[in-house]
Amino acid sequence: QVQLVESGGGLVQAGGSLRLSCAASGRTFGISAMGWFRQAPGTEREFVVVISSGDDSTYYADSVKGRFTISRDDAKNTVYLQMNSLKPEDTAVYYCAASPRLGATRSYEYRYWGQGTQVTVSS
Repeated sequence: QVQLVESGGGLVQAGGSLRLSCAASGRTFGISAMGWFRQAPGTEREFVVVISSGDDSTYYADSVKGRFTISRDDAKNTVYLQMNSLKPEDTAVYYCAASPRLGATRSYEYRYWGQGTQVTVSS
């Protein structure tokens, strides 16, 4: 089992920045990719970004490309999501997830999920 705990959400004005963290613990050796998803009220969970093990390759959703940056600190088993130039449409609950599949972008490819952290961007 893998446990994921997100932190860093909050309320920010449009144009501002936030950094989310996702700390992983447990049997992480089988994890090949860490991703972030988000879900706004009344919508489906949406892929945001993924970072894969080994070469640290990344893939971003078009909606966040150029504004969000994912990174990882393997010594701390932590993945970060730096979010800049935030927009009201970025408002959602953000979830960290772990997958055994490299480059996974679909929610069904992820085996473990965090509890989510709320990000609210005011206009």
